Amino acid sequence: MSTRFLRCAPAVAALIACSFGAASAGAADAPAKPAAKSTKPAAKSATKGKAAAAPVAFTVPDAQPDQVKAAELVFYGAYDCEFKQTVSIAQSPKYSGYVDVKHGPKAWLMKPVLSSTGAIRLEDVRGETLMVQIASKSMLLNVKTAQRLVDDCVCAKQREMMAEANAAKAAAEAAPIKAATDAGTVASSPLLK
Repeated sequence: MSTRFLRCAPAVAALIACSFGAASAGAADAPAKPAAKSTKPAAKSATKGKAAAAPVAFTVPDAQPDQVKAAELVFYGAYDCEFKQTVSIAQSPKYSGYVDVKHGPKAWLMKPVLSSTGAIRLEDVRGETLMVQIASKSMLLNVKTAQRLVDDCVCAKQREMMAEANAAKAAAEAAPIKAATDAGTVASSPLLK
């Protein structure tokens, strides 16, 4: 073969490919033939296309020691939230050190993280949601849309903690009054005169 032919070979191959592309495009412009009576083969091919586009497998990393400590501090159980909504938080049976959070029909696998303020953050492993737990309440947020999904969520443990805090506050407020009352009672007692 000559070198001149070898230099032109890529251009010839491109022209041939273009001509085949034009021929198939021309066939698309041709009038359509009547549809086959059975549509089952078309349905099967559509199903195969969907199966091929399956989501990529997601791997959950093993829990680190800080995460395990944070998981021990999570308030587990059923939560009553605003507008009569509910949230459920449970330890993940599949992934140690992770938490399953459910709200309505949706469920998320979350990683517990202890913040510097003492709040527990439950971070969705896919980066969609965040649950924040403090002593008095919890809230579920969609971090992608920056919206609260549900707020004022309280579980049994949080109710106990709030009752203890209110009792301690009431006792602290009553202590000076009681001390003053006791002091006044002792001074005015007829037995001491």
